[in-house]
Order: sequence, then C-alpha cells, then structure tokens
Amino acid sequence: MMRCLFSLFLALSLATPLYSAGRGEHWIAIWASAQQPLEGDTSLSAQALDGNTIRQIVRASHAGRTLRIKISNTFGDAPLVIDSIRIARSKAFGSTAIMGASDRPVYFGGRARVAILAGADYVSDPVDLPIVALAPVAISFHVVSAPPHLTVHLASHATSYIAAGDVAAAGDLADPRPIEHWLQLAELDALAPMADATVVAFGDSITDGTGSTLDGNDRWPDQLAARLQSRTTTRHFAVVDEGIGGNRVLRDGRGPAAMARLDRDIWSLPGVRYVLLLEGVNDLGTLTQEGEVPVDQHRRFVERLTDAYAQIVAQAHMRNIRVYCGTIMPYGGFGKYHADAMDEADRVAINAWLRHPGHCDATIDFAAAMRDPDVPEHLRRDWDRGDGLHPNPAGYHAMASIALSSFGHFTSKSSVR
Repeated sequence: MMRCLFSLFLALSLATPLYSAGRGEHWIAIWASAQQPLEGDTSLSAQALDGNTIRQIVRASHAGRTLRIKISNTFGDAPLVIDSIRIARSKAFGSTAIMGASDRPVYFGGRARVAILAGADYVSDPVDLPIVALAPVAISFHVVSAPPHLTVHLASHATSYIAAGDVAAAGDLADPRPIEHWLQLAELDALAPMADATVVAFGDSITDGTGSTLDGNDRWPDQLAARLQSRTTTRHFAVVDEGIGGNRVLRDGRGPAAMARLDRDIWSLPGVRYVLLLEGVNDLGTLTQEGEVPVDQHRRFVERLTDAYAQIVAQAHMRNIRVYCGTIMPYGGFGKYHADAMDEADRVAINAWLRHPGHCDATIDFAAAMRDPDVPEHLRRDWDRGDGLHPNPAGYHAMASIALSSFGHFTSKSSVR
C-alpha cells in the first residue's frame, strides 16, 4: 500500500503543475456576455458553423497580462467540438485584422481540441498575452461540429465574423460573413492584484445597449468602464455587461428570467464585488400589454418584484457582494407597452422601494436624472433614441456619469473587500 501511495505521489509531482494565481493575485472577469438560446435568426444554424471559423472582437475593460476564456454550450443539446482556438490583440473594433505577433493558441487541459458537453461551460488554460484596458481582443475558434441548438448573445452591438475553413490563426479573414451576435463565448478573465475587482452591470436591453452604436462601445456600462479607467483611483475596477434585451426579472422572455440566471451571469464570475442592477421595465410593461388587470394584481406584482430585488441583494451579501440598484426609468412614450396611470403608479412604488435606505447597498437614481422635466412619465427627448424606452448614445453617456457619481465612496483600493 505504501509503495502504491509513493508511486502515486511521484507521478503527481512529475506531472505538469496546474496553473494557479500567484500570491497577491486573483482572477477577475474583464469582459462577459449573458448567454441565451438562439432565437429569431433563422439564417444562423449549426450548419453555418460546422467546419468554419468564428472570430469575435471583445473589449477588455481592464488591463491584463495573463488571460483565460470561457466557452459556453449552456443551451446546446449535443457537444460543441472545437479543434483550434486562438487569442490575439485586434487591430480595431469592427475589423477582422489582428496584430500577428500577438497571436496565441488557447488550450483546454493542454489540448487544442475540446468537446464541450451539452449544458456545460469550459474554462481554458491561462494564456500569456499582455493587453491594455479598453483595447479590442480577437478570439477565434474553428468549429468541427456545433450542436443543433446554439448558445449565443443575441444583441452584441458588435460585429463577429464567420469565415470558411480553419483560419483561426490567420492575420485577416478573406470574405467573412459579418453577424451581430456573440456565439458560444461567455467570458474573458485576467489575473490581477487582489485589490482589483469586477463590477457587473446586470439588466435588460437598456444595459445590453439597444440604441448604441455598432462597434462603438457606447453602451452605458462601456462608458462607465472608460470613465473608471480614466482615473487612477478607480482603475482597479473592471466592468462587464450582463444585460439581455427583452429580459425580465420574474418571467422568461428573451433569455431566462433574471432570477434564473444569477448563478451563471453574476455569482460564477471571478472577482465580482459589485452589481449594478437595472431591470424591471419589461416586467412592468408586459403586465398590462394584453389588457388591463385588476388593482390587486398590480399590488401583488409590485410585491413580487420588490421581493425578487430583496432576494438578489440577500444572495449577493452571502457572497460579500454589494448591490447598487438602479431606479426604473420612465417609459410612457413606448407605444408597445402603452403605460397607463396604474402602470406608472407601479413604477413609482417600485422606485420608492429601491430608494428606501437599507433595501440596497446604494441607489443609482437613473429615473430622476433621465426623465423629461416637462413630462416626467417620459424620457428626456434629447436622450431618447426615439422609441420612448431606450436612450441614445448621449443618454447612455449621461447614465454612465450618474453611475460614476455613485461610486464616490468606494474609489480607493482599500474599500474593495
């Protein structure tokens, strides 16, 4: 028995050691996207990916020198098989060209080929690749076979590319097909000092960036990340965007309900210390979308939604994470939801709960700042993209400023716990 134990110990000691963060370092998420089943794009299928290369350009919200990626097959019903994965510094957003000298292979357990099981996420081995904050990073992989049901982020507001054959290592792609989704890609992490931390912006289409500029990185979480990186006192924060267009807190819609995706989109991310929560307008809008409902149903709805917020805060505190709650902005001009006086009363009641001291760790009062001073039930016209619900890039800039002002009392590294 002792001889067997010694042999096992010797074998383990001679094996390639597992990479671990050094003393004084930990992993933080520096980019992420919320995963959804593919809906609505009938032109994209597993057959469009099989045998082809996907190149996706993401924006790192924090600098790093050692990186890793997470590939997701969360909604797949068969393995996702990939046999070549590369990461490189991209020449520009909206471009397929990479800086060739920066190109690195990515391995999973020391192997280039990986079969990601249905329903699973796989994290890569670490890769040494220095990057600067706010820079474009290209992640390319050659798909041997994709599952019939793809895992995507539908509204990337960034261009990804599908090219024929195995060209993951190519310096540029010839005649690629552009798409505005992220495909099977969930996360980019970096090793960082222990004082550094990730801020998760969690919400719906307003956080996801409807109304922002394609490849412009001007969603409000993007602009918040840029503002944080511009200050030495806040440069230790990374910001990741876990918004889903059409998402709701209480019920599935576009993607799983917020309450059903907390583990995957917040708690599982490394280095999270803060959540900026802005979600609930789609719950409000769809309550009466098909017609009026009784007064007691409005009351129960407000109770259920605020109970859900309380549950998010409670679960965050179990993990030593703080939650900053954003008030729900007015949407009276959004014809699809045709809000009436009772809907507006619900929004006012919910926002009063969000503002109440002790319910959240802090409140970001988007509603007060973004409303039209002449018609408080509507967005400010100069910050409205034109649909009455979503801000334009200038409106997202204003939201980033509002959020930044709420960071005033934790702008030193010593406050990160």
